[in-house]
Amino acid sequence: MGRLIKNHWGRLIIMVASAYQIASAIEGFIWPKVFWDFVSKNLDNATHPLPILQILNLIMGIVGLAWEWPLKPLAGTFPHRSIEVRLVIYPLSALFAALLYQGTDPAGYYLIGIIVYFWAYSEGEVVCPEPWTLPKRSSVIV
Repeated sequence: MGRLIKNHWGRLIIMVASAYQIASAIEGFIWPKVFWDFVSKNLDNATHPLPILQILNLIMGIVGLAWEWPLKPLAGTFPHRSIEVRLVIYPLSALFAALLYQGTDPAGYYLIGIIVYFWAYSEGEVVCPEPWTLPKRSSVIV
């Protein structure tokens, strides 16, 4: 059996969260609601009359999906290969998702993906320049 490549697993989880965030943003355009409105009505202006929170969720979902798939221009670049940049950007995506009522599930998926990426980072995993490939083994002959 091989080892679990945690950054590939995290990539799949984040792709699901991003797709779910896009769907929740679109649904948020139809039924605008802030999840935390039972605590305070201060965030209601973020969803209507201007759909600021929905637009931010849509943008972050598209960016996350394009980053993790990745698109051809993004593949192999520093942001694509950096787990550290992911650990900075994805909590922001999770926050935007958690604020929207329809986005609470993607926020949970983002948190799981962040934990997996942190696990990969702490074990020294690297993201390969070519997407969905395995890191090359060093050929040490003893």
